[in-house]
Order: sequence, then structure tokens, then C-alpha cells
Amino acid sequence: MSWILQNLWLIPALPLLAAGISALLKRPNRSLSAGLAIGALGASFLLSLVAFAATLGKHGAAARQVHNFDWFALGDTVVRLGWVLDPLTAAMVVMITFVGSLIFIFSVGYMSHDENFTRFFCFLSLFAAAMLGLIIANNLLLLFMCWELVGLASYLLIGFWFHKPSAAAAAKKAFITTRIGDVFFFLGIVWLYSETGTLLFYDAGRGCLEQDALAKMVAHSTIGGLAASSAIGLLLFAGAVGKSGQLPLHVWLPDAMEGPTPVSALIHAATMVAAGVFLVARVYPLMEMQQAGVSEPIPLTAVTWIGALTAIFGALVAVSQTDIKRILAYSTVSQLGYMMMGLGIGGVAVGMFHLLTHAFFKALLFLGSGSIIHGCHEEQDIRRMGGIRKYMPVTFATYAIGMMALSGVPLVFCGFWSKDEILHAAWLYQPSKIPFFLGLGGAFLTAFYMTRQMCFVFAGKYRGGHETAHDDHGHSHSHGDAHAHDPHESPAVMTLPLQILAACTVLLTLVSTPLWPWLPEYLVGEAAHWSPGKLFNAGTLTLLVVSGVVVAGGIGLGWWFYGLLPAEKPDEKDPLEQQFPEQFAWSRGKFFFDELYAATFVRWNARLGELCHDLDRRVLDLLVSIVGWATTGCAHIAKLFDEFVVNKLFDAGCTEVRRGAEAASELQGGQIHQYLRSIGVALILFVFILAVGCNK
Repeated sequence: MSWILQNLWLIPALPLLAAGISALLKRPNRSLSAGLAIGALGASFLLSLVAFAATLGKHGAAARQVHNFDWFALGDTVVRLGWVLDPLTAAMVVMITFVGSLIFIFSVGYMSHDENFTRFFCFLSLFAAAMLGLIIANNLLLLFMCWELVGLASYLLIGFWFHKPSAAAAAKKAFITTRIGDVFFFLGIVWLYSETGTLLFYDAGRGCLEQDALAKMVAHSTIGGLAASSAIGLLLFAGAVGKSGQLPLHVWLPDAMEGPTPVSALIHAATMVAAGVFLVARVYPLMEMQQAGVSEPIPLTAVTWIGALTAIFGALVAVSQTDIKRILAYSTVSQLGYMMMGLGIGGVAVGMFHLLTHAFFKALLFLGSGSIIHGCHEEQDIRRMGGIRKYMPVTFATYAIGMMALSGVPLVFCGFWSKDEILHAAWLYQPSKIPFFLGLGGAFLTAFYMTRQMCFVFAGKYRGGHETAHDDHGHSHSHGDAHAHDPHESPAVMTLPLQILAACTVLLTLVSTPLWPWLPEYLVGEAAHWSPGKLFNAGTLTLLVVSGVVVAGGIGLGWWFYGLLPAEKPDEKDPLEQQFPEQFAWSRGKFFFDELYAATFVRWNARLGELCHDLDRRVLDLLVSIVGWATTGCAHIAKLFDEFVVNKLFDAGCTEVRRGAEAASELQGGQIHQYLRSIGVALILFVFILAVGCNK
């Protein structure tokens, strides 16, 4: 067993230790708290590189290493935990620790004026530790424990500025919505354990994802002829739907923007939302089990269609939003849909390939939006920006790279190749071509809304100089002096992470193209080969051309609407709204999912609460009062019985005893003549009795 496998637990343990120490620090220890967080995650990154190196050159089953141990014993039952090191684990921990470290460094500048700076880095470290623990887990129970810690940390960070009602509400919304999926996830865990007797993924042939357990589950039919493997897979996927913001549990994800911008980057790029996609990838052997009489695995069919619908839905909503972070949030919803669709139709390599590339350019975009917000005096409304390219050249250049990667600009950017891999798999999907066209539509809309955002933010002239902005903290900033409040470039501690992420977004292309598809092949433990022919075959070239035309169309249309005549005033009507007012209203209203839930589930829950309150007040309270009255009545009766029966009889008996005692006491008066008189009388009686007896 290798050293890194035995000590893989150190990767999440170091940030957890940093969080524990930071929790004990006082507010003034800002530098120590930030240093602990960044240093611990940096050390985890180095360990992750060692783990990554340990998986290189190994293929197939040899690429997976497992370390299991006994946690505790209860009678004859032994609960075992463990961790697994395979390409999926190694790639994820490297990405999380690397991107997370850059986000931590960026946070030093972004949160420099926050009075709770120390507490913020404590929560960041806890978040990173929970996500890393989730990744290395070789046991579904351990994964679930870390999964819930991720939910807790997200609640703490989204609601970090809890004095803002919107932030407090967003934190509760995220926590409750994800719990809905987690209930089904937990049911799937219980069912899986009842079927297999273990929650270890891999355990020398005895794990729940190994052949014997899978064959048993697929042969066991449940309600409606559904195989146990399919039912459990659907329950586990429900947990992923909640955590990764898929329809219909997506509503928490855009509201999570109420947290500080580094939190948004951490949630949307490296940690929380990636957990659901990773879960599907981790339990993929269970998901792909095909029961008899069904052409496609039922869980993967659900993953495919929900992913495809989420991809187009998120893009449709993003085209009308005006908050710079909310646009990126709905973009994340859409891209997570692509990842799920990739897993459903193309397998682990396709879906996880896009997750890894997306982590870099989406972290770049969110941190870039944080730099823009910082430079624009905490303004988040893109209508009150404009022309900031000349004020913030580094932010503009790096943000443009992230925008092109997300939009799928051909050849140069890794986002194009990972997205194109999903579209290629969708085109080959036999049951239906609808997911392909939904994905193609989402790609067009992504290029359109990102061009719209770039035009609003960077083109034209600055429109925020005389306005009042409201920062993340809820404070107002008067912009009466245009020159005094012109945008400004962010400090180096914020721009350096942007430049590194931008470079990674481009450099990842070297291992992502069909010429040398090293990254997707590595994820499934296969050797990559240099294959120029794969790039130039007719099918690949056709799809490349189609994808390129779609992206060019989206960018061109976005420039036509917003770039040729950039807005002059913040309150100008959106050009798209002028052309399509009804459709724009639906998009800006987010298709009214929140209103639908408020009118149904939320209202029903409120009515149920009122019913329970009425039941408690009118029925249960009455029953309690009746019981109280009956108890009080019994107490009064017992009191009367005690006073007039028990006490009377007891008192009478005591009186008789006292009288007897008084009479007996007279025999011992202490006077000798009375004693002699009594002895004489007794003697006379004794003689009399003897005389009578003798006469007889």
C-alpha cells in the first residue's frame, strides 16, 4: 500500500484543522486566519499532486487503490469506512485544492474591509474540507456525512451577511431545498444497505458497486417491475438534483448570490454544485445497470432528460437578467445540465470532463465579476456599468477569456472541447435527438447572453457615475462625483488569481482535443493516444463546424442587439424586451417557478402549519385542559377523603391510644403507698383465688 493512499485523509484533514483553529481565533487575528486557510489548502494541493502522480501510468482496475478500515463494531456488525484513490478522485482533489486556493487568495483582497474576516476564512476552510472528504470517500455513509457538512457550510457562507434579510432568506432557501433531495438520497442509502449489506463502494469484490452486489440488485424487482438497482439509482440521483441545482430543485442556486462573491465562485465552480455531478459519476456502475425489458438504463435516462431540460432552461433565464452574478448563476444551472446530460449519454469521461474545465473558467468569471463589483463601487447591476474596459484592463482581458470559454468559442478554449464532446455524444444518442437540439439551443443562448453581458459591462460609456449603488453589505454609496467614483482596477491580490485561471483555461486545451484527448481518457483509466485522424473524420468536422456556427450566431446576434448601439442610460428598455416583450417577461420572471412554489408547496405547508396550530390550540389544548380538570377534581376528592375519612379514623384511633396510655400511666405515679396498696390488693386477690381453688 502506497504512502499517499494510507494518508489520503490528510487532504481534507488539513483544511478542517485550519477551520478548527480559526474558530478559536479572535477577530483581530485576520492575517493568521487567512494564512492558516491558504496554507492548509495549499498543503492539501501538494498532497493532491502526489495522489495524482500515483494514478499516472495505471489503467483499468489497476488505476483504483482502496484503503478500508473498521470504524466501530455493534454486536456482530462491523461498520467499515475507507477512501479510494482513482483518476476520478485525483482529478477532483487537484482541481478543488488548486481553484480553491486561488479563491482563498482572491478573498483576502475582496473581504479586506469585512469585520468578520476571520470567521469568513473559518467557514471557507470548513467548506473545502467537507468537499474534499466527500471526494475521497469509499463509503456512501462517509460521503453522505461530508455531503451534509457541505450543506451546512453553504448555509453559513450564503448567509454570511446575515444582517441582510435577503441573505438570511437565501441561506434558508438553499438549506431547505437541498434537504428535499437529501431525504431521497438517504432513503437510497438505506435501501442500498438493505440490498447489499455494505455501503463500501469497493471492497475486494464485496463492495456495493462491484459485480456481485450489482447483479443481485438488478435481479431483484420492486414496485411496478422496477429493478432495485434502478430504484436506488433514482433515489441517489434525486440527491444530486438538489445539490447540483437541476430542475425542479434549482431555485436555491441563483439566490445563493446573496453571499460574498468568493463564496459564489467556490459554490459554483469547485465545490458544492459539483458534488451532485460527482455523486452520479461515483455511483455510475449502479446507474448504468440495465434491467431486463428496458432498452436504456432508467436512472441514466432520467439523468439525460433532466440535464437537457435544465441546460436550456438556465440559458433561457440568463438572457434577461441584469445582476452580473445572477447571470452567471443561471449559466451555472445550464452548464450543470450539460454535465448531467453528458453523464447520461456519454458516460463518466464526458460529464466529468466538462465539470473540470467548467470549474476553471466559471471560477474565473465569478472572481472576475467580484473584481468588477469591487471596481465599480459594489455595483452589481450591469445596466449601471459600461465602458469599464479602459478602467480595468486586466479584469477585462481575463473576463473575456472566461466568456469565450463558456460560450464555446472554437479551438483555443477548453470549454469548447468539453461542451463539444457532450454534443457529439448527444448526436449519437439512439433513443432521441431531442437532447442534442436542446444542447445546441443552450450553446447558442450561452453565447448570446454572455455577449450581452460583455456589451453591457465593457462597451459604451460608464453609466454609474451619478447613481447610488448598493453593495453586498446593504450599504448605499452615492456616486455624485463621476470622476471620484470612476471604476478602478482591483489590487494584485485579486487580479493575479484571474490571470492564473485565464492561463489554465487556455492551457487545458492542450490535453482536451481529439488530437490528444488525455484528460477524458485519464478520467476513465484509459491510455490516451495521439490520433490526428479522429479530429479530421467527417462526423467530428461536421459537428465542429455546426457548433462553431451556432456559437458565432449567438455572439453575432448578441452584438447586433447590444454592441452596435450600447445603452446610454441605465433605465433604457432592453432591446430584446422591445422585440419580444411577453417572452422576455417570462424569462425575467424565471418562468415563475418561485411564484409557483409559493402558491403551492409553500402555501400548502403554511396551511398545514395553521391546521396543526388550530389542532393544537382547539383540540389538543382542550384535551390537555380536560385531563387537567379531571386530575384537579380527583385531587380535590382525594383531599376530602383524606381529611374527612382517613384523618378522622386516624385521629379517633390516636385518641383511644392516648386515653389508654393515660390510664396506664396512673399506675406509675411514683408514690410508694399506692404501689403497696396495689400489691396488697393483688395479694388479697391471689389468696382468694387460691382459697377458691382449694375448696373445689
